[in-house]
Amino acid sequence: MSGLIGKKVGMTSIFDENGKNLPCTVIQAGPCVVTQVRTEEVDGYSALQLGFDDKAEKRANKSELGHSKKAGTSPKKKVVEFKGFEGEFKLGDTIGVDLFKEGEFVDVIGTSKGKGFQGVVKRHGFAGVGQATHGQHNRLRAPGSIGAGSDPSRVFKGMRMAGRMGGERVTVQNLKVLKVVPEKNLIVVKGCVPGHNNAYITIEK
Repeated sequence: MSGLIGKKVGMTSIFDENGKNLPCTVIQAGPCVVTQVRTEEVDGYSALQLGFDDKAEKRANKSELGHSKKAGTSPKKKVVEFKGFEGEFKLGDTIGVDLFKEGEFVDVIGTSKGKGFQGVVKRHGFAGVGQATHGQHNRLRAPGSIGAGSDPSRVFKGMRMAGRMGGERVTVQNLKVLKVVPEKNLIVVKGCVPGHNNAYITIEK
């Protein structure tokens, strides 16, 4: 699907026409530069490769410098391919936030915040077993049994246990576009999107 690369600015809330307070996320979407045009004849599929956020030339390697030079732009920190763009685009074209319109729905893809090593209550939503009294010592947030002893005498693959949480690719679907501010390259979507503030995200139509 067509879309843009953006950066999460942060969360806020706005009132709709009925006076309802809506939680929303502000995203800086674009401007993105076309750094490569994929075609059916050459690549076997059609897509646009977009670059976002300038990178200092001294921090770019030779292949990045050559790639961006072909498009007549500076090296980019984030590069993503998008399929389904309508219209003709060529190297060096700029696509802005006016790609989106208020009232339409978008999907947002990002990397969730890393939580580190977490227990089963936070990681999987376990209730915790037992009561706090009746001689119980420290088993309030314990996972309980993870399998029988004599048969099958092993722990099944995929058993929900404590472990590393977060830091994964997450897609949030059908977020409504509440506001588009073209002069500042900002888009406001209803609800929350994955990642910390200033994290790179992808917005797809």
